[in-house]
Amino acid sequence: MRRLLLIPALALIAAAPKPPVTPSEIIAAAPESAWQTIPADDLLVMNLKKGGRIVIQLAPGFAPVHVANIRALAKAQWWDKAAIYRVQDNYVVQWGKNESTDPLPAAVVAKPPAEYARPTEGLAIHPLGYPDAYAPGAGFAGGWPIGYDSKSGTANLVHCYGYVGVGRDLDPDTGTGGELYAVIGHAPRHLDRNIAVVGRVISGIEAMSSLPRGTEALGFYKERTQDVPIASVRLASDIPAGERPSFQYMDTNSAAFADYVRARANRKDDFFIRPAGGVDLCNASVPIRRPPAD
Repeated sequence: MRRLLLIPALALIAAAPKPPVTPSEIIAAAPESAWQTIPADDLLVMNLKKGGRIVIQLAPGFAPVHVANIRALAKAQWWDKAAIYRVQDNYVVQWGKNESTDPLPAAVVAKPPAEYARPTEGLAIHPLGYPDAYAPGAGFAGGWPIGYDSKSGTANLVHCYGYVGVGRDLDPDTGTGGELYAVIGHAPRHLDRNIAVVGRVISGIEAMSSLPRGTEALGFYKERTQDVPIASVRLASDIPAGERPSFQYMDTNSAAFADYVRARANRKDDFFIRPAGGVDLCNASVPIRRPPAD
């Protein structure tokens, strides 16, 4: 006669794996369906002469003309003799050719439109669920954090840490994309809807944030010998397949991302005594990873 092995119910409960509760656990447990691969044509790879590689994800859905300019500049290798010439503490790193008179490639639009916001039509918006100081609504669309206004039907990218914008002069100048900056300090959200945000640094931000600060007004380097020379800037699509970087972002309309945002607002890590019960848009950064095969 066969004997049945009875396992106490408490033992079964104890053996069951704990559901992911922290942001990092949720990211690690997210299914493959929750991740989207970034097209190689949307990755801008910048190498510094003294070492350091920065990878920027471009946002053509929000600033198509400026992004087209940036792609044209990269294909023309226009930045290969450029440099980082401004590092302002708790603010931005800026690079390009500064006041150079070098001609722009023929494909570059010299006076792009003011791509500071776009229509919400066609955007699948995942609301943050918490108030925002700089926009009527805040949330995520297509993998990007956005501010949006339902009444005007507009949405804009925001100035979070690591986000990249186009340097410009006074209005109506919007900048060509030849001069770019990346945020290396507290999110300067007051710049939202005043400058074209064209992407975000997804790898290598430490190569920028660790640079010596400029001592002149606005963080410019005093001497050109202090500038940090750029070796090359290329689109990943123009780099040999075996050498090009590859990245994925978490789908902001996935269940995993919804869980992630809730966890960012209500931390249950052992360290936390009192969950905040809310989260800032820039403090719920969209997870980025290298594909598992990498």
